[in-house]
Amino acid sequence: MGDPVQPPPGRLTSIDAYRGLVMFLMMAEVLRLPAVARAFPDVPGLDLAAYHQTHVEWAGCALHDLIQPSFSFLVGVSLPFSLAARRSAGQSTLRMFLHAVWRGFLLIAIGTILRSLNKDQPDYGFIDTLCQIGVGYPFLFLLGLRPVRDQWLAVVAILVGYWALFAFWPLPGPDYDWAAVGVTPRWLEQHGFTGFAAHWNKNANPGHEFAVGFLNLFPRAEPYRFDGGGYVVLNAVPTLATMTLGLIAGGVLKGDRPGWGKVGWLAAAGVVGLAVGYGLGVTGICPVVKRIWTPSWVLFSGGWAALLLAGFYAVNDIWLWRRWAFPLVVVGANSIAAYCLSDSFVRPELVAMFKRHLPELPVRPEAAELVYRGLTLLTLWLILLWMYRRRVFIKV
Repeated sequence: MGDPVQPPPGRLTSIDAYRGLVMFLMMAEVLRLPAVARAFPDVPGLDLAAYHQTHVEWAGCALHDLIQPSFSFLVGVSLPFSLAARRSAGQSTLRMFLHAVWRGFLLIAIGTILRSLNKDQPDYGFIDTLCQIGVGYPFLFLLGLRPVRDQWLAVVAILVGYWALFAFWPLPGPDYDWAAVGVTPRWLEQHGFTGFAAHWNKNANPGHEFAVGFLNLFPRAEPYRFDGGGYVVLNAVPTLATMTLGLIAGGVLKGDRPGWGKVGWLAAAGVVGLAVGYGLGVTGICPVVKRIWTPSWVLFSGGWAALLLAGFYAVNDIWLWRRWAFPLVVVGANSIAAYCLSDSFVRPELVAMFKRHLPELPVRPEAAELVYRGLTLLTLWLILLWMYRRRVFIKV
């Protein structure tokens, strides 16, 4: 392949590498490891790999649950560098803000289009990663212009306000029709909360009520009643807090601290975020639930993001061990393209192509399917490598 292409001057390899890991994990969904684990129950480690390639049902966290908060966090991390580059190019604040609004609109449009592929009409869900980021991005830009104290105050205000919205929302009564919102008695028994934590139960919270009112304003084949996974439109609000934590972290990376001082700050912030988020969850004050992006989830997932960023920064931008990260940088430098490739019709079409044109493999059908899907994942990466080598970067 030759020597890796060097990143542009001033660009942190750690950010691209971390973002590349996040997007690679998303692209690797094509492997369908849970199905592989069911087909080969005696293979050591497959159950663990399968668990971490699926979202937890409600409370808790698997590796796969960290994809969306990491991507959102990194949007914030990148903003101070983007602002500095645009200022150095002589752009006015008004022009930069209008670009932020346009970028937010494009992200929402792309997210909606991807959700609507192979459907009869547009799917206005506003719950996917790009839409959630797009809604909050203009506000993130405005926070990027403010002192770091105001950014911290914004995070606190969002988290406390969002917690209060759920905490003071009336609990469902004994006659609440759980079946009408897609929640079974078995689900409640296995995953539902009791006591004060019940304010954060699936499809019995203010996020669900807002989604019913808001999404039915859009043209639909049939009225919106609930989301089967419990996701809500209002997740965009605490997602802004996640992005703002990234904005603060990005300011630290761009600031004047020595390299190891930056690593120490990120590591300390990560440990505090993990501890506080976990503590809020185990005490029942605020459960750690990614699907409704609880404030404790913001802190818990933000803690992981800060720790991972600290590790990538130490390895890539202090020790300058970068060659190992090149496959990730290829993906991370073109994250929008990677997102579209991993969330579109491209994957099933590629899998079908390999099945048609490769000779029949002398292995069990489940193993052959994994080979086809592995080749699909490799093909997606090679497409991104081709784009990287030719400096073709999809940006909004």
